[in-house]
Amino acid sequence: MAGLKRALNRRDKHQGGRRVTIKDCFKRLLPVIANPPVSPTATPTPNKWLVLATLAFGTFMATLDSSIVNIALPTIRRELDAGDSVEWVVLSYLLTTTSTLLIMGKLSDWLGRKNMYVTGFGIFVLGSLLCGLSWNIGSLIGFRVVQGLGAAMIFAIGPAIISDTFQPNERGQALGLMGAIVAAGSSTGPVVGGLLLGKFGWSSIFFVNVPIGLIAIWRALVVLPTSSRQARGAFDLVGAGLFLVGVVTLLVGLDFGPEPDYGWGNPLVMGLLGTGAVLLGLFIYWESRTPAPMLQLSLFRVRPYTSAILAALLGFMASGGNLFIIPFFLQQLLGFSPQTAGLVLLAGPLTLSIVAPIGGYLSSRVSTRWLASTGLLLAAAGYFSLSFLQTDWNWHNVVWRTALVSFGFALFQSPNSSSALNAAPLPQRGVASSVIAFMRNMGLVVGIALAAAVWYSTRNVYARMHQADPMSDVAQLTGMRAVYWVLTGLIITAALISFSRGKTLPEPHHAGDVPGEGLATLAGDKV
Repeated sequence: MAGLKRALNRRDKHQGGRRVTIKDCFKRLLPVIANPPVSPTATPTPNKWLVLATLAFGTFMATLDSSIVNIALPTIRRELDAGDSVEWVVLSYLLTTTSTLLIMGKLSDWLGRKNMYVTGFGIFVLGSLLCGLSWNIGSLIGFRVVQGLGAAMIFAIGPAIISDTFQPNERGQALGLMGAIVAAGSSTGPVVGGLLLGKFGWSSIFFVNVPIGLIAIWRALVVLPTSSRQARGAFDLVGAGLFLVGVVTLLVGLDFGPEPDYGWGNPLVMGLLGTGAVLLGLFIYWESRTPAPMLQLSLFRVRPYTSAILAALLGFMASGGNLFIIPFFLQQLLGFSPQTAGLVLLAGPLTLSIVAPIGGYLSSRVSTRWLASTGLLLAAAGYFSLSFLQTDWNWHNVVWRTALVSFGFALFQSPNSSSALNAAPLPQRGVASSVIAFMRNMGLVVGIALAAAVWYSTRNVYARMHQADPMSDVAQLTGMRAVYWVLTGLIITAALISFSRGKTLPEPHHAGDVPGEGLATLAGDKV
């Protein structure tokens, strides 16, 4: 203290001789102590791998839940006397999640990623608790809507948090690890679900989410970084309404179309599809005119981003079609039991969980257009090999083909998502992330409807031409082979789109360093 006082007195000799007391010194220091200057480079950042682990924990839980529910449907149908309405246990969740993804992405840009993610998990846990307490099929379907709202927040915002946390050359690796987590959750769900159903009943598949979800919320509050918020404007209620109603109407029509009780020519199905298409067209028109759109259409002028999401849409359409067809082939034509068929189908998720991190690692070292496009061509080879289905196949004939499909798709998915997020302007990254999730869900639903339409129509045409039973093995096989030809064409088209993407140059700053600075000026460069 004495040294400080002498130094101040020496300093005063050069400032007019006025004596500075210790009291004056603290008066000068207190404002600085209370409001210290913050340097952008000195701001502590959370451990990025800890952030990834936290997101992976939540993603694993949400993915696990979806596959657990599917295996419990027969039990729910029986115990709740649900009848055919049991399909709405899955459909209500899917419709809610898909139709609200863009809305959640926009809100995350305004309210902050962390706040939305934690809120989403809270809603998901609450919905899980209510689902477990359901007393009839109506209440279960209603509570699944609540659960779907929470899941939409989780799925829409997770990739955006990764994009904010990791450098552009690391995002592929991070998203690859997340892809492995998704695959692990999908493959673990049937096993865990079977154990819970056998020991504790169908309610346990929802109750198990509560303690795990609370842990995930706690870790998210502690670990996840607080992201910058964009300036709030008027919320686009008209656009959100058009999108929500349009997507729900379209998806319901796509779900009813393949059903024998309806069919694609049914007036209800045609009305739903037509109404959905018109509403989505009006949504695009409105977004191009309103001063504060929910979805900035300028985002789709960024060529690498648009190419990535279109390739993802076609890729997930093929995945949805395959996931719909292959269980029927295994059980109806090969005569496998559900347990054996489930073990055979594990080959796909297990391969994906192993190869996805490799694809993410390679994405920072190999050009995305080459890596992603090569992965799609490998997946196309796998689908083409499945077009030679035979009723005398053994399990290994299916395993290596589905593993080849998953191997190729794993090389595509992570680099493609990383490329899309790298190309998206930072102020729109929440929406850009939710569009990727939306394309995934929409692709799966459209792929299932497309596969069902091709399978049923080809089967029926063959039966009429050969005076055969449409349910005969040869008619069924003909329809399934036609599906895989279509899926092969979808993947080859996706590979061409992927290869045509422009080149996204490295970001000049880390995503969190310069709020509002995006990549739109870089994304138009071509190779």
